Amino acid sequence: QVQLAESGGGLVQPGGSLRLSCVVSGRISFYTMAWYRQAPGKQRDFVASINRDSSTNYGGSVEGRFTISRDNAKNTVYLKMNDLKPEDTAVYYCKRSRFLSSPDYWGQGTQVTVSS
Repeated sequence: QVQLAESGGGLVQPGGSLRLSCVVSGRISFYTMAWYRQAPGKQRDFVASINRDSSTNYGGSVEGRFTISRDNAKNTVYLKMNDLKPEDTAVYYCKRSRFLSSPDYWGQGTQVTVSS
């Protein structure tokens, strides 16, 4: 069983920054890693992903503000969030994406609240 543990969420003012971390109990080097977020009453939306070759993709609302990165030796994925806006408020979830016989694995989420 692969387990993912997100951390780094909290309360921040608009325009501020946070860095989220996701520590994975298994290896991540062969897998696409991703961040999603879910606000109350809304669906879970894609935020960012990073492939095994370190190429990245971002959701349109975070492009230019968020940066996803990975440290395979630490089995850890990061999400650096800059210029945070109230609409970024959500629970942020980390995912190790499916590959071959291994399914998607999700973390429990970490709360990010952007408010003055």
